[in-house]
Amino acid sequence: MDIEQFRIYCLGLPLATEDFPFDETNLVFRVLGKIFAMTHLDRPTWVILKCDPAYALELREHYPGIEGAYHMNKKYWNQVALDSLIADDVVINLIRHSYSEVVRKLTRRERTAHPEITTVNGEQAD
Repeated sequence: MDIEQFRIYCLGLPLATEDFPFDETNLVFRVLGKIFAMTHLDRPTWVILKCDPAYALELREHYPGIEGAYHMNKKYWNQVALDSLIADDVVINLIRHSYSEVVRKLTRRERTAHPEITTVNGEQAD
């Protein structure tokens, strides 16, 4: 998967948006204002995704291309090397997991007002 495929997939999720809140090179993907993915355009082969803490550790042990995210809380954020041997379907599942982790933390009012965010590609969000 390359960065453009990553970007297209992220923006295809319900209510996903992109912006540059920090500077002109750190691209952020959000759902209802909450970050679920990031990348630095100077290093587009690396992306940062939110993750359940126990699952994050499991992924880091299993995939050499996944490690704790630089400059982020490593308990909740992984950086994933898109140019590693990680299959595209695994990256897609990690994006979906990240999105679901953020949706889960939204208020009940936000989730009720936007029922489309509780499903990802026709499946119930994690």
